[in-house]
This record gives sequence, C-alpha cells and structure tokens, in this order.
Amino acid sequence: MREFIQNPILATIECNQIDTVICSGDWTLDGIYQLELQLEKFICSKDIPTVIFDGSAIRTMDTAGAWLLFRTYKTLEQVGRSAELQGFDSEHTDLLDMMKIYATKLQPTILPAKSNFLENVGKSTYQSFNNLINFLDFVGKTFSLVGREILSPSRIRWQAVFFNLYADGLTALPIIGMLAFLTGVVLAYQGGIQLSMYGANIFIVDLVGITLLRELVPLLTAIIIAGRSGSAYTAQIGTMKVTNEIDALSTIGIVPMELLVLPKLLSLIILMPLVTAYADVIGIFGSMLVAKFSFGVSITDFLHRFPEAVSTTNYLIGIGKTPIFATVIALVGCYQGFQVRGGADQVGKQVTLSVVQAIFLVIIVDAILSVIFSWLGIGTLPNLI
Repeated sequence: MREFIQNPILATIECNQIDTVICSGDWTLDGIYQLELQLEKFICSKDIPTVIFDGSAIRTMDTAGAWLLFRTYKTLEQVGRSAELQGFDSEHTDLLDMMKIYATKLQPTILPAKSNFLENVGKSTYQSFNNLINFLDFVGKTFSLVGREILSPSRIRWQAVFFNLYADGLTALPIIGMLAFLTGVVLAYQGGIQLSMYGANIFIVDLVGITLLRELVPLLTAIIIAGRSGSAYTAQIGTMKVTNEIDALSTIGIVPMELLVLPKLLSLIILMPLVTAYADVIGIFGSMLVAKFSFGVSITDFLHRFPEAVSTTNYLIGIGKTPIFATVIALVGCYQGFQVRGGADQVGKQVTLSVVQAIFLVIIVDAILSVIFSWLGIGTLPNLI
C-alpha cells in the first residue's frame, strides 16, 4: 500500500509503508506554502517511529526548502520520532548543513530567572569591590613605574610628555579662559547685588578672590580637563585595545603603561597648576570689570584691596590641589581605557564612565581636602573689617 502526496506546483512527497518519504521536484520558495501543508499533514496523520527522507529525486533546492526540511526533521526528533536523511546530493547536503549551523546560532536565549533585591545588592557590591581592587592595583603599578623612572630619568619619554603638554594644556587655554572669565563675571555680579544693598561694594574683592582662587577655578579647570583630556586618554587606549596594538607593544618588548600612562600622568601634573594660574588671572579680570562698571569699584581700589582680602595661603591651597586632581584624572582615564573589551561600542561606554568617575572623584577629593584644611586651620578667612 502506498500513499502519494503531491505538490501540484513544484514538488512532491511520496510515503510508503517502509517509513520512507520520497522528496522530489523543486524545493524552492515559490511552492513552499503547499509543500509545508503536505509535510504538516504527513506528520500529523502518521505515527511512524522512524522516518527516512529520501532526496535523490529533488531537482533544485534553495534556503527556504532546506529550512523547511530541516525544521520538519527537528520537529520529528522533538516528539520522540527518529528521522534520517539519505540520497541528497552534495549541494543539497551542504545547504542542509548550513541550516544546522544557523539553527544553532539562532537558538533563543534563555533568560535567567529574576533575582531578588538582596541578590542584586550582593552582586553590585561584589562587582564594585572587585573594580576598586583592580583600580588600586593599576594605581600601584603606575606609581611603581613612576618611582623607577624618577630614579632613571633617561627612561622618561620626554617627547610624549611635551606632546601631551601641548595637546592637553596649550590647546585648552581658550575654553578654560572663557569659562574662568564668565565664572568671574557671574560670581561678581551675583555677589555684588547682595553686597551693594548694604553699601559694602568693596567686599566684592573678598568674595571673588577667595571663592575663585581657592575653590571654583581649580575645580572647574579640573572638570574641563577631565571631560576634555581624560576622555581622550580613555578613547586612545581603548581603541588601541580593540585593534590589538597594546598586545603588539608587549610583543616587541615595550611596557604599555610606560608608553601610554606615564607621559600623560607627568604632563597633566605639570600643566594643571599652570593652567589653573592662568584661569585665576582671567577670572579675576572678569570680576574686576564687573566691579568697575556695575558697582563703582575702581580697578585701583580692587587691586589695592586684593592682597588684603586674599592671603597667599588661600592662593597656594587652590594651586596645590591641582596636581592631586591631575593625578586622579590621568589615572581614571587611562585605567578605563585598559578596561575596554569587545568592539568600538565598548570604547564609547568606557569614555562616558571615565568622565563621570573622574569628575565625581575630583569633587570628592576637593571636599575631603577642604575638610582637612578646615580641621588644620589652614587658610581661614581674614577679618573683613
């Protein structure tokens, strides 16, 4: 007894009692719908434990036909029935093998079970602690190399240091100067309005001088450098990680940190006090203009009051914090660059993380230093009268 199932358009399927499905015709996209109906009807109507698909009579087959046959083959296996393929020529066999590869890659991802709140807290804490340990390890290695190069200055790559001084310092002067000038203008204007209500216009000098030189200018300069130079450090090192240039440096005997981290760290430590001093002058100049044209404090009176209002200690505190800020920015920027894994999209993520972490840590360090100086009584405010 033989059962004959025919696709009236392109292909045929014939089934006999020896559990063999004879496939013939053109298994292509044009007649795939009719062919699919025949296969589904065969699977549902027959309860044969072992099925053999014979493809010796197939004339042509495309990916649609191969996928339909492969899906039927896998469906029979899932319901506990054995399926075999025979008689297919080499081209059709290669096409079916390709379907197996794609089916393996396209397997749906099984999402993990939702974790509870405490589990999420534990994972986040562990990951944060692990990141902190890795960062401290990076810092230790960096300062170890710094100590070695201080003992042997000839190892310092001065060309890279001078290049970073130009790229991170000289080219940043316009944006930093503009920011400092506008900050001085806004601070003098807003503070002057309140002081003028009590006829204390001259104290604009005290307000502006101490606030700008000790706190605002060093902090804002560090934030600009973190967003401008720290992100560039991460992007440069991260791109080199993606393109395997760092592995190439290690292969030829060059220590990557000695070439990529130390010049950036040294140049940033050198230029931050210089750039901050430049920003101090520009910020005070902006305040001086506002005091003269809006509140009647002449330039002569401003300059005469300034040394009395702002002590050398307050100025040095502001300048002295900048090398610490520079160290934080350089270390975070370079560390996040070395943490890049994968492709170019990961570089962007690490750059964002680098800027956020650098700014956050700079503000934290500034707050800690302010508390320490307050405890030690360094740079206390002078008597205004």
